[in-house]
Amino acid sequence: MFFARRMMIVLALTGFLVSPVLADEIVSLKGGYYKLNPSGDIGVKGDVVDIEDDLGIDDDDGFFAEAALHLGDFRLFASYLPISFSGSSILSMDLDFNGETFFEGRRIDSDFDIDIYEAGLAWFLINIDDLPLRIQVGPEMAVKYIDTRIEMKDKGFDLQDSESVGVPIPSLGARARIAVADCLGVVGRTGYLKYKGNSLTDVDVQIEYSPVPMVGVFAGYRYLDMDIDEDGLVLDASFSGPHAGALIRF
Repeated sequence: MFFARRMMIVLALTGFLVSPVLADEIVSLKGGYYKLNPSGDIGVKGDVVDIEDDLGIDDDDGFFAEAALHLGDFRLFASYLPISFSGSSILSMDLDFNGETFFEGRRIDSDFDIDIYEAGLAWFLINIDDLPLRIQVGPEMAVKYIDTRIEMKDKGFDLQDSESVGVPIPSLGARARIAVADCLGVVGRTGYLKYKGNSLTDVDVQIEYSPVPMVGVFAGYRYLDMDIDEDGLVLDASFSGPHAGALIRF
């Protein structure tokens, strides 16, 4: 919650500062609530285990924020998505984690956090916005900085270890928006790129509804697939689920 509130404040101030300079442009802010289901494997300088079956990690819910600046055919944006999972399980095998050994039959508590910071640019090669039906389609470039932290504890043995790894991953993809005026629209984006052995696939689809000018709500579905091998961290996992929230434009 703290990070989400802090990000919303930063994005709101950014929009406030740039809007007087670019008075003819459009600033949009989004804040929403998500629920993500994890699936895949993770390991740190040791054994690679299943996130759900071996660590008992389940769904996560939380808040995210996005700000965008529309400059003619271009869309500049920044977003923040904090993901925080936790779980508890009895190990079915000895687990080597970051130089420590957690033993079979012991109950292990795990915390798994991913903070995703993103900035990017979309260029709408098709940009028809002066008709009742508005269409925007074009390529999108972005960079995500993925800050991952995993911690494991055996409270009975007073054994605890953690590791943090930050990885920047660029992506290339596309963004499209089809709307009836500003009232009802469908937005979709996708991005992927393999960079220095790490890759991330990001697909997001949203429906936007604005019953009054400049204010609206949205709902959608997001799919993230990460394949990271960096500084001893191995993460081959996907995260998917619905999200919904509110938006303002000015």
